[in-house]
Amino acid sequence: MSAVAKALQTLEAEFSPDKAGSAPPAATSDARQFVIFHIEGERFAVPLAEVQEIIRVPDVVKVPLSPPSLEGIANLRGVVLPIINLRQAFGFPPVLHDDATRVVVLDHGRPVGLVVDRMANVVTVESDRIEPSDTIRSTVDADFLEGMIRDADGRTIVMILDSRRIVQREFKHMAVQEHTASGAAGMGALLSATQDAAIVDDDQLVSFEVAGQEYAFPIERVQEIVQLPDAITAVPNSPAHVLGVITLRNRLLPLVSLRTMFGLPDMELTEANKVVVVSLGQAGASSVGVVMDSVKEVLRVNRGLLEPMPPLLAGGRSKGDISAICRLQDGGRLVSVLSAEDMFDSSELDHLTHSEDDPMSDDQAETQRAAAGDLADDEQFVLFRLMGEEYGVPIDAVQEIVRVPAELTRIPRTPDFIEGVVNLRGVVLPVVDQRRRFGLAPIERNDRQRIMVFTVHGVRTGFIVDFVSEVRRIPTAAIGPAPSLSGEQQRIIRRVANLESEKRLILLLDVVQLLNVEEAQQIDEKPS
Repeated sequence: MSAVAKALQTLEAEFSPDKAGSAPPAATSDARQFVIFHIEGERFAVPLAEVQEIIRVPDVVKVPLSPPSLEGIANLRGVVLPIINLRQAFGFPPVLHDDATRVVVLDHGRPVGLVVDRMANVVTVESDRIEPSDTIRSTVDADFLEGMIRDADGRTIVMILDSRRIVQREFKHMAVQEHTASGAAGMGALLSATQDAAIVDDDQLVSFEVAGQEYAFPIERVQEIVQLPDAITAVPNSPAHVLGVITLRNRLLPLVSLRTMFGLPDMELTEANKVVVVSLGQAGASSVGVVMDSVKEVLRVNRGLLEPMPPLLAGGRSKGDISAICRLQDGGRLVSVLSAEDMFDSSELDHLTHSEDDPMSDDQAETQRAAAGDLADDEQFVLFRLMGEEYGVPIDAVQEIVRVPAELTRIPRTPDFIEGVVNLRGVVLPVVDQRRRFGLAPIERNDRQRIMVFTVHGVRTGFIVDFVSEVRRIPTAAIGPAPSLSGEQQRIIRRVANLESEKRLILLLDVVQLLNVEEAQQIDEKPS
């Protein structure tokens, strides 16, 4: 059965129970079929041939910098669906959605949803009952109308919507795609190369806390950071620091406790614990999950601040586990940099997920090898939240992530979204309030907020986000272009990660486009 037939059948069964099981009269050669619905007491129609399906209002992701009429985007069986609120588009007063509210999904080459108050029925209309839209006065812009249908009484009117014209007006930049994207990509590559040359003497570290002490792994060793799962499968006859194995995206991952490995006091695991997935070996074919008390920051540090582990402290079990000590804040903050290669024996870890007595072990090993190969087809992102929605930036674009200081120094004659400047290890860093930049409601400062530091058009800039949630790999197959809803949105939010199994849509930002050239120049004229 075609999608159109299913839509018709759904309408007949749900909205016309007295006709359920029977189709509308067959259309003659000069007749057309329409789907009828209500908005603000008026009746509107769209051609049935355009209707893909009719659904209840799904959970949506709000997209900043998009037209006011955009309800949001949703996951429609693996496809990103932009949804327009017709009340907003028509200038009608807003109302809360209720059990009658529906989304009419239209096929415009790509699906587009229209929110309507309630459905009516499907009708077949002879051509002589369809009149031009300029013959009567209507409650909506005549440009949105294709025509009018008069009922048999000659007085009741149904307005036929030109849905394509509505979509084109609301999303004027729907067709502006490839040349903008390719230009931005070229600028991004050029800027990335410039950044790499400028920071060749820096290292990036992911720092975390265990038993009140701060440790870090080099960022190139961190595959992702995930929540501690509810279920951990114990492995018999394994070392005390091995908690067991877990399943992470269809592969087995050994899980170890850094507390136990380093002989630190035991503590009950809670939701606050994080699992840092660390790659081993040159190709990163093996991985291990290391349980931490909490993840702190992403740091960019000059290699001159890294000192080799003092020989006096490098004896015993921890020999080689800590490769260097990073001295920050004039020596007031010490971070122990861990060596994954020396801490873990990859063959021992492989044994935890591959037992000779396990009849499924060969399959598991093959799954692990395939998963390791698939890493090349993944992209790694740092995920954060703003106003409850998830955003992501490529991990290699993140220079560091730091706490928001108690006070920022305000600077005059700068864009209103500039919160101020901070002193970050002797460098003046301008800070943007990302909520304000995206036109979102402000919130009071809190301990969860973080400053993510990027270089935009050659200017090192911090962006305040609500909180950083995780670091994770996302398969490239799950990443697609974002709907082009406005010029600014398309410039900044160019892609969407659609994690259908997790019911998550993640808006992926192009860091280079977070500020335009003029804004970056204004910010760069900061006090030294």
